[in-house]
Amino acid sequence: MQDRRDDGTSPFADELERLLRKRGLSWRRLSDLIGYTPSWLSKIKHGAPPSAELARKCDQVLEAEGQLIALAASSGGPVRLAQLPAAAATFVGREAEMAELSRILSGEGEPGIPQTVAIDGPPGAGKTALALRVAHAVVARYTDGQLYVDLRGYSPDGQPRIVEEVLEEFLTALGVQIDVIPASLESRAKLYRSVLADRRVMVVLDNAADSSQLHHLMPGASGCAVVVTSRKRLGGLTIQTDRRVTLGPMADDEAITLLRKVIGEERVAAEPDAVRALANRCGNLPLALRIAAERVATHPHHSVSLLVEELATEDERLEALSTDDSVAVKTVFSWSYRDLSAEAARMFRLIGLHVGSHLSTGAAAALADQRLTKARRLLDRLTGVHLLEGLGSDRYRMHDLLRVYAAEQATLEEPQQERTLALRRMVDWYLHNSYAANHALAPQRHDPELEKSEFSVEVTDFDYDSALEWCELEMSNIAMATRTAVEVGENVAAWKLPAGSFNYLNLRKRWTPWVASHEVGVVGARRAGDRYGEAWVLNNLAIAYRDLRRIDEAKECFQQARVLRISLGDRVGQAWSLTGIGYLGLDEQRYGDAALNFGEALDIFREVGDRHGEGISLANVGDAYRALHDHDRAVEALGSALTLFREIADRYGEGYTLVKLGDTYSELNRAPDALECFEHALEARQELGDRWGEGETLHKRGLVLHDSGQHDLAVESFRAAHAIFEELGDPRAADLRGLLADNQESAL
Repeated sequence: MQDRRDDGTSPFADELERLLRKRGLSWRRLSDLIGYTPSWLSKIKHGAPPSAELARKCDQVLEAEGQLIALAASSGGPVRLAQLPAAAATFVGREAEMAELSRILSGEGEPGIPQTVAIDGPPGAGKTALALRVAHAVVARYTDGQLYVDLRGYSPDGQPRIVEEVLEEFLTALGVQIDVIPASLESRAKLYRSVLADRRVMVVLDNAADSSQLHHLMPGASGCAVVVTSRKRLGGLTIQTDRRVTLGPMADDEAITLLRKVIGEERVAAEPDAVRALANRCGNLPLALRIAAERVATHPHHSVSLLVEELATEDERLEALSTDDSVAVKTVFSWSYRDLSAEAARMFRLIGLHVGSHLSTGAAAALADQRLTKARRLLDRLTGVHLLEGLGSDRYRMHDLLRVYAAEQATLEEPQQERTLALRRMVDWYLHNSYAANHALAPQRHDPELEKSEFSVEVTDFDYDSALEWCELEMSNIAMATRTAVEVGENVAAWKLPAGSFNYLNLRKRWTPWVASHEVGVVGARRAGDRYGEAWVLNNLAIAYRDLRRIDEAKECFQQARVLRISLGDRVGQAWSLTGIGYLGLDEQRYGDAALNFGEALDIFREVGDRHGEGISLANVGDAYRALHDHDRAVEALGSALTLFREIADRYGEGYTLVKLGDTYSELNRAPDALECFEHALEARQELGDRWGEGETLHKRGLVLHDSGQHDLAVESFRAAHAIFEELGDPRAADLRGLLADNQESAL
């Protein structure tokens, strides 16, 4: 709950009061501008926590540039973040750099400037390892936690992280409700700086491409710290010269210490010259040293000198072929690669084609056309020799340099046809698993038809929880697979991938990947000449734009989708586009227009005999009548919808309608009838496993219980709804926290 002072006020209320005075506005005038009652604002004035929506409207009206949203975000108490990955267990050396960077980050910054250090150097020099070690060393000083992101500045696919998406992830991690995060980059950056203004947070920005990628991710508070890593020395940042560290190769004694940790004291003592030669052959670079040391450790019966001779031979071969400055690193890669079995080597080079942020066993199995159990054994083999890093939960990550090397080997050893086939299998794996997961999340929704795979891809049997977890982990890879689908000519898959991910995107309101993936999907559909797919993706885009309050773009996409569907004779699609246009009418308080659009959709659904669509439209028509205060017609339409859904045993539609009917009875002051509707809706939604619908119903039931004086039951209902929305990461969780706080005060 938001911190209150002894006089009952709060930081949010104080800032709101200050802005009102500055603009010469009264609290009553604010009530008119944002559409909240004076009595409700009176509670906010006296310290009640604001909902996310109220904070957003106040911030917009008073041009607060995110300050009010930031204050509202702290209403649940300080958010403790812990995003730093674990530091490398085999980290050695770099003692001077560690000491200096730790000293800087342990000090106080100048007003408005965070403590910032930058680490640059060639790939494989251990920049990330040093950054994480330093961050962990001083982490106790930054009491509000840590934020971490791999910006993928040198990703082999040329797709660094989108700054808007990173800001969205940071803001939600900091406790900002997702429905109030603004769409534009500048607005998100302002909000980010506002949220961090009074916090002590360590921010690690790893693998940056250039300073422009960092500009909007820099806090503006002296209590924060920033650690940046990049392959090049970044200009354009306000970092003093003595706060920049350039990492080169390790010192000889440091390199030998690292080797000793892996291969053991006894072998180092027995062949000191050979060990030193091994370090030199690795260019004293940590990445190469770890891989080489692991190969030595896996051949305990071979002398170190013999293995060094093998490495020297490989070094000469590569040096004759290569013109770049990473011969030492590539030599070690090649040395270890040639020591793999044929199957493990093939797996290594094929997963180099996967350019996502991480790799699952299932995707790797699809790339290599292997069963999951076999793929897992091969991946574990690669992890054992440090050519791959295990992340747990059947997921792996490959260093950028290794991925480039693996892709090079794929180009050299796999015909173009085989590489394309591997990528097509990977795309198909993501496509069919996306469909399966999204169906588990919302089985009542109709997805575009998906043909049986031509490949033997393994599809997970998801339940709700595993489907949600899978989508959370794989969404960035689904976006990658969508781009890959376009590149390899799988244009139908390129639009079906985002379309088949809609249920997750809509549930979690992941607007940035939602919009980005669907924009690629539109390209894919157009390249395929698939106007049906184009209309489907455009309609989904419109829904995202509506959530983002980009109303003009939503209207344009809905209209484009509708025109395409009219030209195709897709009557069902037309009706769903009209439904979206109707929702925009409700949003803009054009209730008459909304009723007309819902009515036209209703006519079409009846014409084509789509009874589910007919029922949804009847319920929407009824909701529009309720908004128009034509309660008699609202009850009639909703009653017809309920009868229809019961006739066709559509439990989803039944729950959808019962909630709207309960809202209508509530406005008619028929509390017992409203509560009966909500009870039946709750039964239907629990039966379906519709967690979001269950939360919505509990929320609305709690409101009616509260208004009818049943405060204990209302609090019970609010708590149950809050638990569900909190679990789902839904912004309504903040609204429920406010209601619970209000009810607790009423009970005092």
